[in-house]
Amino acid sequence: MKVTVVGAGNVGSTCANVLAHNEIANEIVLLDIKEGVAEGKALDMWETSPVNLYDSRITGSTNDYSKTAGSEVVVITSGIPRKPGMSRDDLIATNAGIVKSVTENVIEHSPNAKIIIVSNPLDVMCYTAYLSAKVDKSRVMGMAGVLDTARYRSFLAMELNVSPKDIQALLMGGHGDTMVPLPRYTTVGGIPVTELISEEKLNAIIERTKFGGGEIVKLLGTSAWYAPGAAAAQMVEAIVKDQKRVLPVCSWLEGEYGQNGIYLGVPVILGKNGIEKILEVELNEAEQALLVESAAAVRNVMGVLDGMDVL
Repeated sequence: MKVTVVGAGNVGSTCANVLAHNEIANEIVLLDIKEGVAEGKALDMWETSPVNLYDSRITGSTNDYSKTAGSEVVVITSGIPRKPGMSRDDLIATNAGIVKSVTENVIEHSPNAKIIIVSNPLDVMCYTAYLSAKVDKSRVMGMAGVLDTARYRSFLAMELNVSPKDIQALLMGGHGDTMVPLPRYTTVGGIPVTELISEEKLNAIIERTKFGGGEIVKLLGTSAWYAPGAAAAQMVEAIVKDQKRVLPVCSWLEGEYGQNGIYLGVPVILGKNGIEKILEVELNEAEQALLVESAAAVRNVMGVLDGMDVL
């Protein structure tokens, strides 16, 4: 079983490290465009194997996609962050070009791979990869909901002083401040969270979750990587081990939740075939309105991409 991670930056290397330590795949390939970076990080990780007692083989390569051939799952973290003076449109065009090229190379060498997108802006980069891969929608997905839900659950665990293991939650919609938290579907050891915390505190935690990425950036001066890398690895594990996990995943919708022709975060069953089923939970009027608002924000960015000569 082979898994490839494209992009050996902080998120990509963390994902590869988690995959190796948990022995999720027999072989892990780390790929990067910068000479020596993937090779160096992969070697450093492999040298921890006698200490941490795992035998998943990690290798690195500089832009040689032949080394990725036969991958079961490919995680794409490639792209650049928004730089001073760069417009949103410039960022979308640049990263769409990168994701398109990477996806085409991935499919050429691993035609049966499931592709997990981590690159930003997430929802639209999933759209880019889907159009570029020309494969079934079940095989191209985005990692956002797993990360957002993890942040939400971790904040709740801090507030309630309980184990995060006992918290189950669901978030939907786009990645970022238009995400749609669903407190009605949040439980702590089976107990509805609304019975354990005040509405005021719960709303504060929801707001913190929406801007969780920005909070990290303010503290570190750069984007988060431990939680995003681990979240992507969890999705890989669900596919590789055919776990049938119910996870919030950025998925291509064709009528579900009243949305069509858009990538949006929804609960799915994740297994060996990728997205095996999209689960449609009942939303009340307020929740549905928030989801429509979130979808409109994603479509706005999709419109920017569609107006460019990138795809």
